Amino acid sequence: MSLNSTPSSERVHIGFFGLRNAGKSSLVNAVTGQSLAVVSDIKGTTTDPVKKAMELLPVGPVVIIDTPGIDDEGTLGELRVQKAKEILAKTDIAVLVHDVSEALSKTEKELIEIFRERKISFIIAHNKCDTAEAIPESSENEIYVSALTGENIHAFKELMAKIAKDTASEKFIVSDLINEGDTVLLVIPIDKAAPKGRLILPQQMTLRDILDKGAVPLCCRDSELTAALDKLKAPPALVITDSQVFGRVSKALPESIPLTSFSILMARYKGDLPALLKGADALSTLSDGDRVLISEGCTHHRQCNDIGTVKMPKWIEDYSGSKPDFSFTSGGEFPEDLTPYKLVVHCGGCMLNEKEMQSRIRRCEMQNVPVVNYGMAIAKMNGILERSIAVFDSFRQQS
Repeated sequence: MSLNSTPSSERVHIGFFGLRNAGKSSLVNAVTGQSLAVVSDIKGTTTDPVKKAMELLPVGPVVIIDTPGIDDEGTLGELRVQKAKEILAKTDIAVLVHDVSEALSKTEKELIEIFRERKISFIIAHNKCDTAEAIPESSENEIYVSALTGENIHAFKELMAKIAKDTASEKFIVSDLINEGDTVLLVIPIDKAAPKGRLILPQQMTLRDILDKGAVPLCCRDSELTAALDKLKAPPALVITDSQVFGRVSKALPESIPLTSFSILMARYKGDLPALLKGADALSTLSDGDRVLISEGCTHHRQCNDIGTVKMPKWIEDYSGSKPDFSFTSGGEFPEDLTPYKLVVHCGGCMLNEKEMQSRIRRCEMQNVPVVNYGMAIAKMNGILERSIAVFDSFRQQS
């Protein structure tokens, strides 16, 4: 990924939903000015969600998602509907595409209720307005458009931009924890799992946030940490480490220097720190045979010493003194039914947008299943969790 590009996880996710033949794909194409989705008069042409990361003016960087018809039928149709509903977990703005020639159906009204229940900002786009005899005035979140003629498409994009701006929350990875001119030391091990020639996404994002603050980021490997500290005239204001070397870094770093990890910063940035803290306590309660789900938000080529499938299970076994039964998921795969699990251990979620990461955490909470992310689990198992989150309290006291 280019350092100049906005990762998909940081883009506004706009999902287009509706009945078959309401014109979802046609409207997607009209909005983007591209033939992203296949268009046909045959019902059910869109069989899988179609995603496209792009710059959509005046909204900015977005991910546009075209979904199958929510009223699809048959065995395959039910699977397509399920795929469409899964997209709701990552949707920041939902667009219900409605055929203006029909009254809102029961299915469409139910979909609107789901938007409200999940607190998803939504727009009702009444499509095919070129066929209507009279067009009512648009309301706050309703607009009449024509994908065929282009009528009101510009106004529709302006409405999406307004909603995106109104719902955006100002969040920081680390810049609210440091001051301008502070030195921040980033500990970045280079091992077999590190992508050759580049940094992983949380490291990139943290580095940029520090630069935006006007602070001074310095980087070293864990093997050079002591040498790096010796060369500094004054201790760094903060040290941020990769979670896999948390234990080694904590031992080498004086207690007076604040320490946290990229993963814990991500937990605060797009997750739920209190919920994940509570989940960390469940690590010590595991018994033989307890089912533990280890889930990652991305898909990648697994190395021989992969953190999710190799290192994390071993660390959990050593810490809990038990032999749990581990299951693994990756990418968009995350179970609806979590009740069989005693604990969910999730990655930092850097490849998931905030909406999807929080949706997964909420799903765990609603089913009374503790959830913790990698960084907080590793800190807990190394006995340094309190130290690694103290930076948040220490900043609040200074402020």
